[in-house]
Amino acid sequence: MKRRDLLKVAATGIAAAPLALSSTTAQAGDSVRLRMQTLYGTETDDLYKEFANDVKTVSNKTVRIQRFRGSELVPNDQMLDAVSKGTLDMCQGYAGYWAGQLDIAKIESGIPGAWTSYDEAIYLQQKQGLTALLEEAYAEKGVKYLGAIFGGPYDLLTTKPVKSLEDLKKMKIRATATVAGILEKFGIPTVYLPSQELYIALSTGAIDGVIYGGSLEYKALKLHESAKYYTHLNMINPGYADGMLINMKKWDSMSADQQKAIELATEKHGKNMHAWNVNGCLDVNGEGIFEFASLPEADSKALTAAAMDVWKEEGAKSPRNAKAIEAITATAKATGRV
Repeated sequence: MKRRDLLKVAATGIAAAPLALSSTTAQAGDSVRLRMQTLYGTETDDLYKEFANDVKTVSNKTVRIQRFRGSELVPNDQMLDAVSKGTLDMCQGYAGYWAGQLDIAKIESGIPGAWTSYDEAIYLQQKQGLTALLEEAYAEKGVKYLGAIFGGPYDLLTTKPVKSLEDLKKMKIRATATVAGILEKFGIPTVYLPSQELYIALSTGAIDGVIYGGSLEYKALKLHESAKYYTHLNMINPGYADGMLINMKKWDSMSADQQKAIELATEKHGKNMHAWNVNGCLDVNGEGIFEFASLPEADSKALTAAAMDVWKEEGAKSPRNAKAIEAITATAKATGRV
């Protein structure tokens, strides 16, 4: 089971983003049918129904999307290849799954320290040129990159209170390889476990904490039954970025009005999906099942400094990656994080 398959907690009060419609909907043209697969299950059905309806409305009913849930047509980690070949017309996918196929994939999906707020992430995408680099990379695969869909928080949950990085040296923390490489610089023991093993590992004391997501995800996994101490890391937030992709030949076959309809709907969907995740976390936060704390500012800055080693490694992979890391570094300096 993957992260997004586990988000079964219903979030209320979704902050619906307005769709920036032009004065008229798209002109009638050849009808287009698109098969789209996403990472998620039934918990996001309403969001994708709204997305499909927006595309249908703005395109004057000439573009219709049939959405399939996670792995219904192809395994989630094969969606890029499927869109590239035209097996799928569209997908909302996580680039971390195809890091071996796309040089900039890890940067796209959210490397530690890359951004610490939604506004910062959007600024990096739109003002610092990350979107253009992603468009270039995906075009080489025969795929049109439509934009980022940002998730929610990415923080630490432990069985004991955490007041500093020093406290973590006495604990064993579940982390992905990239995050583990950063924590190990501070002498913090780590181990990787798949999501389905986290509940048992925490309840038996095999591990003392996890870095996996936000409170919405931790409740969905029932981890609060063994671990109630939630620590804001300020290392990366939103914790991940999905990408909306469409087959390039299919994209080129559509009229400019139809393309605009998809672009507008994607922009609105991205805002709605981020709000769904964040609102879900806020709902859970109000339930009193977690105790919240934050790392000292000095520790957060130390994590960012350590993350810069990861930035250098990714930047060395290609000239395109080097440009992306330059943009990340410039943004981090502008916000005073480095």
